[in-house]
Order: sequence, then structure tokens, then C-alpha cells
Amino acid sequence: MTKLVLTQNEQADQLLAESPLALLIGLVLDQQITLEKAFIAPYLLQERLGEPLDASRLAEIDPSELEKIFAIKPALHRFPASMAKRVQEICTVVASQYQNDASKIWKLAQDGQDLKNRINKLPGFGEMKTKIFIALLGKQLGLSVTGWQEAAKPFGDPNTFMSIADITDAQSLSRVRQYKAEMKAKSKTANG
Repeated sequence: MTKLVLTQNEQADQLLAESPLALLIGLVLDQQITLEKAFIAPYLLQERLGEPLDASRLAEIDPSELEKIFAIKPALHRFPASMAKRVQEICTVVASQYQNDASKIWKLAQDGQDLKNRINKLPGFGEMKTKIFIALLGKQLGLSVTGWQEAAKPFGDPNTFMSIADITDAQSLSRVRQYKAEMKAKSKTANG
């Protein structure tokens, strides 16, 4: 079984490794909060629902009810209402277009470009998040789609510490954080 260490919480990381939907939800939530908080959120959501994550169920739940679940303290995201809506939107896509199986998004892709196009169309996925997700699938989850590294450039490059795709332990997490801090500093200087 694949082992992920994105949250530094064994149960949450196990859920991410076993549930493609949990991983997808974590990626959707990975904005404007720490990556650990984003990726532990699917585990907490599952606990609050009292049942395994299911795209059809999440797509059909009353939106105001899902917002309430997201807002329970500690909130699953700093913007619980908008992120509950975003998660519901992505679950609707998984349920209706991928037969309720998030892994079909990448398992049915013909090549790296097709995969990039599929992910880029998902609610909450821009160009960078799409590339990072492809890199995570390729580097850590055994993605065998031809051309995934090119579709994920530069995040798919080997021996980098640029994103969640490169986090395999506490040391690599530290290196990714350092890289992100350097990029943020460069951005501030450039926009200064």
C-alpha cells in the first residue's frame, strides 16, 4: 500500500492514500491555509459525517448542512462556506462524470495532456494546482500515464522539493516549506 505523509497524522495520511476522493478534497482545500490543515480536513469531514467519504452523498447533501459541518470548530477551512460549496461542486463532477470514482479522473486518461485537461476542468483547480496534483500522482501514487512528467513540469521533475508531491517525511516537508518561503520572498521583491 502507498504511504503518504502530508499531514503528519497517520490516520489522515492513510485515508489520503486509500481514498482518491479524500486526496482530491485535500487538494481543493489546499489554499490560504497550511497544507497539513488542508489535507487533514477530509479525515475530519469523514469523522463529522460518520460515514466514509462518498462523492454522490456529498453532492446531494443540503448545501447549508454541509456548510455547518465545515464550520464546526475547528473549521475545516478558514472559509468554510465557500470551501463547502467548492467540495460539493467537485463531488458533483466525480459523481456525474466519473461514476462516483475519483480515481477514474487519472485512470481513464489517455496521456499526460489528457490528464492535465481533465484535472484543469475540475472546480478549484488552476494550472499550478493541476501540475502539482499530477506530480503527486506520478511521484508517490504510481501513476503510469505516459507523459505525466511533462504535464506536471516543473513539479514532476525528479529530486525537487517544490510541492506536496515531494513530501515523504518531516525533512522533505521542511525543504518544501523553505522553497515556498523563497518563492514568496522573490515574488514580494519582484512586486515590491
